[in-house]
Amino acid sequence: MRAPLTHKQRPSQRALGRAPGREQAEMISIRKERPPDVAAREALLDETFGNHRWRKSSQRLRDGRSPAEGLAFVATDGKRVIGTARLWNVMCGTGQSALLLGPVAVAADCRNRGVGAALVDHALAAARRRGYRAVVLVGDAPYYSRFGFSTEKTAALRMPGPFECDRLLALELEQGSLEGARGLLRAPSKQMPKSGLAASAA
Repeated sequence: MRAPLTHKQRPSQRALGRAPGREQAEMISIRKERPPDVAAREALLDETFGNHRWRKSSQRLRDGRSPAEGLAFVATDGKRVIGTARLWNVMCGTGQSALLLGPVAVAADCRNRGVGAALVDHALAAARRRGYRAVVLVGDAPYYSRFGFSTEKTAALRMPGPFECDRLLALELEQGSLEGARGLLRAPSKQMPKSGLAASAA
């Protein structure tokens, strides 16, 4: 049986083994989300977070919007959607652009097998390839620190609603891209072209 992925394994197309005891294991892979995946993704998010997910401050940055182009992913076990991760364009109060990661969710019966870590790795690698320079999220620092996220660049940033300061984390994909970033995180008034993202911050 294939061993679970570690954080250091970063193939462009992830494949994970199924849970112990299952014979003729199918491969778990990560790919871009497709329109037929939406219902399964929403059911997975409801299962994971319940109705509370609609009240999160990070949801205010997603309401009525689509994810950044090409940056919505699902993990699949055969034809079943078992994980989701998406990235959204946001801006700091001082004008730096970034991506907001989340929500990240994995089906209850597929957890502790590296699926969530593989989704995050895949999403961050895709963001780098597309020229983005920074990612922010609201999450548990002990978990996300393995990917390089920390509170080092977020002390002066605020979410559009209640949040815990020690859970607002950031990762610079390019060193210095969030230098001096402060103020309210918000949705950009319009989608910026990639050239503009690369030039301003990310």
